Amino acid sequence: MAIRVKVLGCRRLVLLYLFLGLLLEAQAGKIRYSVSEETDKGFFVGNIAKDLGLQPQELMERRVRIVSIGRKQLFALNPRSGSLVTAGRIDREELCAQNARCLVSFNVLVEDKMKLFPVEVEIIDINDNTPEFQLEEVEFKMNEITAPGTRIPLPSGQDLDVGMNSLQSYQLSSTPHFSLDAQQGSDGSQQPEMVLQSPLDREEEAVHHFLLTAFDGGNPARSGTLRIRVQVVDVNDNPPAFTQAVYHTSVPENVPLGTPLLMVKATDPDEGANGEVTYSFHNIDQKMAQIFHLDSNTGEITSQEPLDFEEYTIYPMEIQAQDGAGLMARAKVLVKVLDINDNAPEVTITSVTTSVPENFPPGATIALISVHDQDSGDNGHTSCSISGNLPFKLEKLDDNYYRLVTEKTMDRELTSQYNITVTATDQGTPTLSTETHISLQVTDVNDNPPVFPQDFYSTYILENNPTGASIFCVTAHDADSNENAQVAYSLVEDTIQGVPLSSYVSVNSDTGVLYALRSFDYEQFQDLQLRLMARDSGDPPLSSNVSVSIFVLDQNDNTPEILYPALPTDGSTGVELAPRSAEPGYLVTKVVAVDRDSGQNSWLSYRLLKASEPGLFAVGLHTGEVRTARALLDRDALKQSLVVAVQDHGQPPLSATITFTVAVADSIPEVLADLDSIETSSHRDNSSFMLHLVVAVAAVSCVFLAFVIALLVLRLRRWHRLRAQTSASVLAGLPTSHFLGVDGVRAFLQTYSHEVSLTADSRGSHVIFPQPNYADTLISQESSEKKDFLSVPQSLLEDKKETFSQQAPPNTDWRFSQAQRPGTSGSQNGDETGTWPNNQFDTEMLQAMILASASEAADGSSTLGGGAGTMGLSARYGPQFTLQHVPDYRQNVYIPGSNATLTNAAGKRDGKAPAGGNGNKKKSGKKEKK
Repeated sequence: MAIRVKVLGCRRLVLLYLFLGLLLEAQAGKIRYSVSEETDKGFFVGNIAKDLGLQPQELMERRVRIVSIGRKQLFALNPRSGSLVTAGRIDREELCAQNARCLVSFNVLVEDKMKLFPVEVEIIDINDNTPEFQLEEVEFKMNEITAPGTRIPLPSGQDLDVGMNSLQSYQLSSTPHFSLDAQQGSDGSQQPEMVLQSPLDREEEAVHHFLLTAFDGGNPARSGTLRIRVQVVDVNDNPPAFTQAVYHTSVPENVPLGTPLLMVKATDPDEGANGEVTYSFHNIDQKMAQIFHLDSNTGEITSQEPLDFEEYTIYPMEIQAQDGAGLMARAKVLVKVLDINDNAPEVTITSVTTSVPENFPPGATIALISVHDQDSGDNGHTSCSISGNLPFKLEKLDDNYYRLVTEKTMDRELTSQYNITVTATDQGTPTLSTETHISLQVTDVNDNPPVFPQDFYSTYILENNPTGASIFCVTAHDADSNENAQVAYSLVEDTIQGVPLSSYVSVNSDTGVLYALRSFDYEQFQDLQLRLMARDSGDPPLSSNVSVSIFVLDQNDNTPEILYPALPTDGSTGVELAPRSAEPGYLVTKVVAVDRDSGQNSWLSYRLLKASEPGLFAVGLHTGEVRTARALLDRDALKQSLVVAVQDHGQPPLSATITFTVAVADSIPEVLADLDSIETSSHRDNSSFMLHLVVAVAAVSCVFLAFVIALLVLRLRRWHRLRAQTSASVLAGLPTSHFLGVDGVRAFLQTYSHEVSLTADSRGSHVIFPQPNYADTLISQESSEKKDFLSVPQSLLEDKKETFSQQAPPNTDWRFSQAQRPGTSGSQNGDETGTWPNNQFDTEMLQAMILASASEAADGSSTLGGGAGTMGLSARYGPQFTLQHVPDYRQNVYIPGSNATLTNAAGKRDGKAPAGGNGNKKKSGKKEKK
């Protein structure tokens, strides 16, 4: 045992000396390259494989890679060519600012030998930056008595490039008063100055404008311009003067924003505006101008952005003081930044092994760790450690590198995974630290085969499945880990109906999902029997098998196939015969169809989809028999077209159709003759079709017009009847009139049929008005046709020249009592037989009153009886009534019981009414006697 410990100790010392020798060798000889900035990604820098003494293919075999600290990766290795190439665009000004040489250093790690080779790449500047001035325009104020030869410092241009590509010269635009002189600064830069050549005269020219152009030395040269404006002012003989030529201050980098850092002071002995001094930055970097703020009135400098010691240790600035007349003075300000411990150490895992077998030997390297702190002094000194009782330790290497190695043998059965925490701590105040975590997986040996949860699997799939459809998924579990637990699935080779099983199904080797390689057909086979194998990836591999049965389910994928009637090959429809004497239920034909599916997918039903004569034929739902539904009639066409649909009971149902023609005839020759006659007559029918259509449309239009006219006539009759009934209700309370005219008016209101009762006391008397006459109305003939008003019955009052033709004496029942006879104030004129009064005064008085009332009613101004349009005769003659309902008594008057007719022949012949005052000219003595 003692000898073994001694051998192990010697082996560790040998390894340590070898590693230290490699580091010293790497430091002794550096590999140097150079590359221009702004090159494209992948630009060739150098043949690193050749300089390392390796072949290009050995870069990957030996795991050669670049290790850099504290910045992004600028270069990369091309494993194919063995060359060092750029990893992206390189900006020299961003890396090295104004340094004359820009060197990028990094190490190349040969990981299999743990050797580091330092590499140094110089970034060569190109002319990619244009000289720029901080301001676009600058203004100077000069006294008009300024002596020639006076020098005015001008703002310097800035060019981020270096060498010949940096700013080289200045040029001032042509002006008779000023010239340009560039002075060499202490740092080698040129300071342009404007020299006054001739005295200024404010009265001649108050303002001077010209350009200052800065040129660099690149090829081609770049340039930038500054507009200069010189304002000539009156005398100001004392320029401002700073109290110090250089101002120094030191501030910590964590100074709060807005803290006053320094105050510069310049005095001017002049008075008024010439003694007022303003402060401004001069020749300051644009980034510094954003970090610091200068109060133009007080000269106080404050911070407006955080300071960073790692970026700038000293901020140099130049302050310019200018009085109101334009005289200036300048002073330098140096702000020194003090470092504080504000950066925690950065821990970088350069190389790490994430998994090791449980028999991994002690002392083997797990990870290579680099620790870096951006702070300086004690703030940048770091130490590294691991925590916990773990079988690992850290070994310190040179140049802030640490190596994590195993300290003793690991046991996976106790711990299968380790979470290692590496802590890096600096020595600043306060102390800052950074933790990083390494996860290490302990792998096992392959000692467990895959196991299926079941010994047998069965599944189902519908036929006509798409190619590549997922059928089933099997899963086998392996108790091992990592590669030993990775299970791959495969099919055990077999044949189905002489075809390899692998042409029907496949299995995903990673997931165990079974896929169909073709569309299954239930009509071909109903089930598949196969065996699956699960094999792990261990060494040696272990495996197990399982049986799987796949049952194919039927699907409605076959359309019914119609066997009879078969369609002719020429594309026409088949013809079936039906005798003219066929009775209802006669079997014309039978549709025969089959379906290749099984179960209810093959059950077929038949239906008549379309027929040229609906109701003539019927199809058996389950038999497909086409029979006549009724007896054939003479009006039925001789050629009947039928479309029969055959449909199965699947989901969704599928169907097929057959179209055939049923010819109504007793024999085939008769069929052909009928078909020829039908075809010939169809041409004649088509020629007269348009004529019949026009006649039908015209007839329908005439019927519709007649219906509209009849409807309008009925509406007008109903409207007049309602008006008549309304007026009749007004006169319903009239007492029996004392004269026949008023009684006739009331009778006329009770109907509109021109046949009204005029009986006073007798039940048999009535008057017929076959044709009204409106000759004497106050309205036009057209208005009278609308029956708006009726004229006064003057035929009963006037004495006509015409005589009563064949007039017989009236019946005795057509008489008036003494109280009913017309007259004035109830006069008892006439005899008791009730004949017409022979008193001329009473007759003329009645005539005058009726005509006067008719005239007033026609004018709409009648006031008799108190109502407009009324005929108020007198209280003795009864109540008021409307004039429009007064009938025209000049028409023929028929008296029941007598053949006498009162005729107004003159009125009919002449169309005029006799004068209203000729009632005393009646020549019918017979009438007056009665």
